[in-house]
Amino acid sequence: MAACVVSSNEQSAINAMVGVVADTEGPSEVPHNVSEIVLVRHGETTWNNAGRIQGSLESELNEAGWKQADAIAARLGKELKPAAIYSSDLKRAKNTAEMIAKACHIPEVIEVPDLKERHVGSLQGYYWSEIQEKEPEAYLAFFSSEKDLEIPGGGESFNQLCERSVSALEEIASKHKGERVIVVTHGGVLRAIYMAVTGKPSAGKIMNASINVVHLTEKKWVFKTWSDVSHLNEVGFLQRGFNGDAFQH
Repeated sequence: MAACVVSSNEQSAINAMVGVVADTEGPSEVPHNVSEIVLVRHGETTWNNAGRIQGSLESELNEAGWKQADAIAARLGKELKPAAIYSSDLKRAKNTAEMIAKACHIPEVIEVPDLKERHVGSLQGYYWSEIQEKEPEAYLAFFSSEKDLEIPGGGESFNQLCERSVSALEEIASKHKGERVIVVTHGGVLRAIYMAVTGKPSAGKIMNASINVVHLTEKKWVFKTWSDVSHLNEVGFLQRGFNGDAFQH
């Protein structure tokens, strides 16, 4: 893995546990040795709103989620055109990516299964508020500080999630030197990428339909923007961010 550099703006955001307000104009061009990846969390879903665990299961965008997807598409459609748009193969991410692709005049969305949300084993389908009582072993595994502990019921360890997520992003970056690409994925994946690359214990709040900009070169990662939701001012979003962090005890 390449070394990491965290921008001062991003570090302030993590310290304050809020999103960075980024330059909404976007870049005019990308340096020839840099891959600019715009990481997007999918729009809000019915299960996000209800506090229910999705993991690798499907859940539909709700009304707010579709409005968020429309807002992020409108913003990105005005910025530097991406060379490609990638997405998790889960429907909530694909639907968000397809709206962005339409606004950016990109004919197709490339699905990458390794960008899907973490499989959280027997926790999937439960409400966050009930898992400590109903699935105590899986609950402890999910919140454990032992990052190589797999979640009972076929779930992934945190390290497994980090490995596939970071590898997927580095593979995409290798194909797009000097270009901007958009990658639509999930809160757990974004959290894992940030923590794996920076070595920090938290990724702050990761909002639905947030924009997170990373520059990758052969030698380092640079986080330019993290959890920017300035484009959602008229739409609104869940203030708690990624439920896996919000419901942690």
